[in-house]
Amino acid sequence: MNNLKIAWRNLWRNKRRTVITSASIFFGVIFATIMTSMQEGSYGSMVDNIVKFYLGYIQVLNEDYWENKTINNTYEITDSLIKKIEDVEEITHYSPRLESFALASSSDITKGTLVIGIDPEKEDKVTGVSKWLKKGSYLKPGDHGILLAADLAKYLQLDVNDTLIMLGQGFHGISAAGIFPVRGILEFSSPELNKVIYMELSTCQEFYSAYNRVTSLVIMLKDHYDIPIALKKMKESIHTPYDVMTWGEMQPELVQLIEADRAGGVIMKVILYMIIGFGIFGTIMMMIQERRREMGVMVAIGMKRIKLGNILFLETILIGFLGVFTGILGSFPIIGYYYNNPIRLTGEAAKAMIDMGIEPLLTFSWIPPVFYNQALTVFILTLLIGFYPVYKTLKLRIDQALRA
Repeated sequence: MNNLKIAWRNLWRNKRRTVITSASIFFGVIFATIMTSMQEGSYGSMVDNIVKFYLGYIQVLNEDYWENKTINNTYEITDSLIKKIEDVEEITHYSPRLESFALASSSDITKGTLVIGIDPEKEDKVTGVSKWLKKGSYLKPGDHGILLAADLAKYLQLDVNDTLIMLGQGFHGISAAGIFPVRGILEFSSPELNKVIYMELSTCQEFYSAYNRVTSLVIMLKDHYDIPIALKKMKESIHTPYDVMTWGEMQPELVQLIEADRAGGVIMKVILYMIIGFGIFGTIMMMIQERRREMGVMVAIGMKRIKLGNILFLETILIGFLGVFTGILGSFPIIGYYYNNPIRLTGEAAKAMIDMGIEPLLTFSWIPPVFYNQALTVFILTLLIGFYPVYKTLKLRIDQALRA
């Protein structure tokens, strides 16, 4: 404790040097934290666009469906399958779907589109479809109407209470044809979803002559951290003819994009940490050089070298702690503001994100690792640099130090 008090007092013998060094760490930590928060927030936004809007964290499929997405590769939901899913405590909600394609026609306008048959209540708990309802009403159980996404409705020149003609191929090649009233218009923040049609599940099964059959069960979890645990439990109990897939397996391109971008961020942070490290190291070298005579005198009058080295080590750690602590505190209000007020992108950057099916927002993350990872990295860096003055103290030659 005495060594700590001496180290603290020594820091403020040269206030300018201490403040400048702490400030360099302060700004380094702030920049690293903000950059990491921006990265992780962007990744979270990408995943949310995929997971919470449509894909779910996990899906239970027919084992042949993902390689050959045809309505023939569907399956019937059994009580035993539902029980196996409900036994996994990490699962919060699940929703059955029947997905296929059809030609949607209005007057002389026709367009191919994805048709998604849903259980209205369960799907709303999984992906919150009803909150994207722009006009009209949401589907009800047994409803024979449809929900039309905004871009498709605009292209087909349809509105609420208009009718839509659909043609497609049903189960085992049976012709699928029907006329459906438009119950509502959906407008999603994800551009890809603004081109689809939602139908009530039983109506969709009847349209495609795929009675009691589904293409998938969409699973939602408490958090993405629960994916490995839930996946392990589901794979242990759910076997052929079913397959259990995570969103990452279904969207490998997005995973690769995130990993590549994260690697680029690591390189930038390494450069930033090197600048911080050399800044601290330069200050410590200068401090040792300036205090060589003082150190020589203290050793000459009987102070143990290890105790002197310990004091200098503590001085380095205290400088690092000051910079890291103030840097983390300074990053809280900045990240907190942008976490609650995401930046909406415009121009080419927005167009690029829309083309990828991602909402053009620059979001920030508030997860704890954003803060403590940067603090820990800089603190470890300072800890390593702190051994330099200890080394110099142990190698100090008193005769040279006294003439310094």
